[in-house]
Order: sequence, then C-alpha cells, then structure tokens
Amino acid sequence: MSSVEELSAAYANFMLRPQPGPAVCAHCFDLTDGGTRCRHCAHGAAFADAMAAVSYSIGGEQLHHALVGYKRYSGTPGRYFIASLAAVLWRHLDDHETCLARAAGVDAFDLVTTVPSSDATRDATHRLHGLVGQLVTPVRPRYARLLRRTDTAVTPHRFHPERYAATAELRTRTVLLIDDTWTTGANAQSAAAALKAAGAERVAALVIGRYVNREWAHNDRQLRRLPLPFDWGRCALCDCR
Repeated sequence: MSSVEELSAAYANFMLRPQPGPAVCAHCFDLTDGGTRCRHCAHGAAFADAMAAVSYSIGGEQLHHALVGYKRYSGTPGRYFIASLAAVLWRHLDDHETCLARAAGVDAFDLVTTVPSSDATRDATHRLHGLVGQLVTPVRPRYARLLRRTDTAVTPHRFHPERYAATAELRTRTVLLIDDTWTTGANAQSAAAALKAAGAERVAALVIGRYVNREWAHNDRQLRRLPLPFDWGRCALCDCR
C-alpha cells in the first residue's frame, strides 16, 4: 500500500502555496488587483474566524482536474484521485492544523466537519465526507457530519445564512470546517454561519484548492512568482506569523 508521502509526492510539482502580500486577500487568500481584500470578503459576510488554502487550484490545470475528477470519475481513476487528495489533506493537516488553530485563536479544534454538497439531493453521496471522515487519520476521531443543506433557495456562489443548518448543538465547541474547492468562499462562510448559529465558539475553514483563473488581471504574473516544488513544511499561515 502506498504511503501518504508517496501518494502526495506528485502534487508538489504543480501545487502552489498561497502567500500573503499586497495583492492577496488577507482573509481568504484570493488574488486581488492590488487590494488587501477580495471583493467577496470586502463586501460579504465573514463568519469564519480564520481561512486557509492548501494550494491554489488554477482553472483547467492539474489540481483543478483532480478536484473535479475525484467527484466525477468512478473505478480506478476516481479511487486514485480520492486517495491522493486525502493524502494531500492528511499531510497538510499533520504539519499545519496547529497554524490554523492559532490563526482562529484556539489551541485545537474539538470537532471536524465538511461543507455539504451544493445539491441537497447529492449530499448523501458527496465524496468529500468519506474522504475526510474515513481516510484522513489526523482528523478521523473528531469528524462528524454537523451540517445539512436546507431547502432554502439561494443564488450559487453567494453567501446566505440559511443555506445550511447544523445537525447538533455546538455550544462552546471549536470546529474545523473542510471543503474541497472555493471560488468565492461563500459556501464556506454560509456553513460557518450555521455552525456559529448552533453555538460554535470558533470556526476555521480549510480548503484543498482555492480556485483562481490564470487569465484574470495580473493572476498569471502573481502565480509565476510562487515557488515550485511545493514546500510541505510551510503553509499560507506560517508566512503570516
């Protein structure tokens, strides 16, 4: 059986670690056109106490393909993407969960959960839940399904406090919320809002791939400045300290 290091090794050739800077959103690490907040964080809700991404997911490139493929493909290709992305997340959390906890103002997270599928009819089979709850050993003992998609009609990629509802009382608990991909971060913020409404004291959000479009504005120039190969020993929040 392949090890976590072996399964994740190839990703170091194309993953790009977000780094704080003058043209990077200080909250969600989206690339900006010079501002310290992306337009979504500047004008939207902010219920997550801290947010971080393992890597940028560039539209049409390798990590983006893996994050689409793990949900879309069956058989050997699907299993490979699931196992390798679980290894990426495992390796990152092993080294950097404490960085995210520190950014959220807590010593550790009591519970770990996942953002539900945007389609309520597909949530029961959403592969992210099994990937995190069954395959990622550093969080498996603390994992629980704490959120469900409601019937509230909401606009895609827009924050809505009633998009999700908590399935348990969370008074004083601290929660690590994991998602596979962010485009605007609205789903994660909506999920964080539901957790806070249920009493969670602190919520931090982590995504495997922070989606960016290489062709927009100065993104290509900014992305080309990020170092390869990917350094597993550092995270976006390490650079913030």
